[in-house]
Amino acid sequence: MTDTIESTGTAPAGIAPTGTAHGVGLSTTAADKVRSLLSQEGRDDLRLRVAVQPGGCSGLIYQLYFDERALDGDAVVDFDGVEVVVDKMSVPYLDGASIDFEDTIQKQGFTIDNPNAGGSCACGDSFH
Repeated sequence: MTDTIESTGTAPAGIAPTGTAHGVGLSTTAADKVRSLLSQEGRDDLRLRVAVQPGGCSGLIYQLYFDERALDGDAVVDFDGVEVVVDKMSVPYLDGASIDFEDTIQKQGFTIDNPNAGGSCACGDSFH
């Protein structure tokens, strides 16, 4: 494992994903940012892993990070050269979710819009 990518609550309205991987979409802007970060790493064996883990005050947190591992049961889809990997336990929680990247004065980072999230905490770091 290498760098962790910051993620936040939801994507801005009107951002359409470029495709879906096991129910997860990745916007063109997010794919471009991941591609840029991967080129800075200087490695060609890394992919973007998206996972849901227990934690946070609302019960679950998102994890986005670069990973070279291939785990049993991983679902992998290529978004124009950016591989997105979701472990088999996270797939149901992420079905229909879309990942975007914002780079504004107010906010910079990856965002996840997940229709499966029943609610989130006040700080936006976890959901249920």
